[in-house]
Formats: sequence, C-alpha cells, structure tokens
Amino acid sequence: MDDQRRGVALGAAAYLLWGLFPLYFPLLEPAGAVEILAHRVVWSCLTMGLVVLILRRRAAVAALVRDRRRLGLLAVAAVAISFNWGGYIYGTTHDRVVETALGYFINPLVTVLMGVLVLGERLRPLQWWALSIAGAAVVVLTVAYGRPPWIGLLLAFSFGTYGLAKKKAAAGAIESLAVETTIVAPVALGYLVWLGATGQAQMAAHGTAHALLFLTTGVVTAIPLLLFGAATTRVPLSTLGLLQYLAPILQFALGVLWFGEHMPLARWIGFVLVWIALVVFTVEALGHRRRHLRLTAAPV
Repeated sequence: MDDQRRGVALGAAAYLLWGLFPLYFPLLEPAGAVEILAHRVVWSCLTMGLVVLILRRRAAVAALVRDRRRLGLLAVAAVAISFNWGGYIYGTTHDRVVETALGYFINPLVTVLMGVLVLGERLRPLQWWALSIAGAAVVVLTVAYGRPPWIGLLLAFSFGTYGLAKKKAAAGAIESLAVETTIVAPVALGYLVWLGATGQAQMAAHGTAHALLFLTTGVVTAIPLLLFGAATTRVPLSTLGLLQYLAPILQFALGVLWFGEHMPLARWIGFVLVWIALVVFTVEALGHRRRHLRLTAAPV
C-alpha cells in the first residue's frame, strides 16, 4: 500500500471511529452528560500526557505554554471543545443522535461563515448559495422540531470556534490537545471530586466493568486523533475534506436505523436541503482548487 492510500485508510478509520461514538457514550449511563464529560477531560488529559512523553513532544508542549498568545488561543479552544464534547455527549445519551449528525454536516458551512464574520474573508457566489440553502434548511428543521436544532447548532458553532482558535494558534494536534485538556482538567477533576463527596458519582456505583469503561474515554479520544494526525501528513486536505462526511453519515444512519429516532417528512426535507448545500459547497471548492492548480502550474 503506497503512502497516499495508507493516508486515506487512516483518515477513513479516524472518521469512522468518530461516527461510532453514539454507540459508546450511552454505555456510560446512568452517569449524566456533565459527569461523562468531566471523565473524558480528565482521562484524555492523562492519556495525552502519556502520548506526549512516548512521542517525545515535551519540547513542543513547553513552547506552546511559554507563548502567551498561543496559550490564550488554546484556552479559547479548550472552552469551545468542552462545549462541543458536552453537547455531543448530551445528544447521544438523550435520543438526539440525528441532531448531532446535523451539527457535523453543517460544520464546514459554519466554518466558512465564521471566516466571513471573524476574518473578513470573501465568499464566491456558489459559496453564498450553499450558505443560503443551509440557512433555509435550519429554518425548515426549526419548524419540523418545533424549536431550533440547538444541539446541532451548538456542535457546529463550537467546533467552528475550536477550529478557528486552533488555526490561529498554529499548533500540532497532539500538543494542542494535551494543553487544552490540561487547562480544563482542574475544573473537571473538581467536579468529579464534588460528585464523589456528595455521593452522586456513578463511576463506581455499577460494577467494575462499568467503572473501567470510564477509563477508556481518554483512549477513545486519543486513537482517532492519532489516526487523523497520521492521515494529514499523507493526503491532501481536499481528500480529508471529503472524508469528514463519513462521521455524520454514520451518525445519521445510527440515529435512524439503530436508535429508531423519528424522522417525519419535514425533517427529511430539512436534511435534504443540508445535503444539497454540501454538494454545492464541495463541488465549488473542488472546482476552485482545480482552477487554482491549473493557474499556478501554467508557464509564465
């Protein structure tokens, strides 16, 4: 297998694992979403610490911590990813798996919108069409749900904020996640200590196997991240951009087929509009990239 095919396989594995998360988090119930989130933060912090030591990234982590500007950006990223993880855990443990899929379907479009609003980027005409169609989809889904799709919007905007902060920090995936989880770990650990002191902790209340599952939250977080990091060095970002849809497709399928979430016609219409917007967005992006490559390769 050549290096690019290996990269595609690694990227696909990462997104497929992320897509399977709706099957994992309900296993940690009856713990609530906040308790599960706190465990994920603490065990991810410990796991990423080990990864940093094993891969000898201590110098890179130290450089991030010394740079006050980048550390501040990673603090913003840490808060954003905490809201993202918490929203996702809540959705997958409260029969809203389809809505979590919506969040990751519209995330690329929200990221582009944030580029316009925050960075002052200019959009091409078809990109505006894609955003307009996605906006119409959110309106349709708001009517269909009888409320705005808060979980989907929270996931899309929190992950968009996370990506923006990470982009400006320009830090490696492993080092940055190690710093991010370290920033929020004291709060998470304090919450778990409080739960234990008040007799509300669920980790040790349902047998050894259930308790051990909580320890796997760090590994479950780290493995797809490492696979993704390995993929980014082997395949173009345009390929990863297409692979990213594997996760919400799988989440959507699990929500409808495995968890049996109700999908009336109006919700299908909303999701079809989202998919049309993504097709327009993706085709336009690939076409723009090909034109750019032709221009840069043309003789002067």
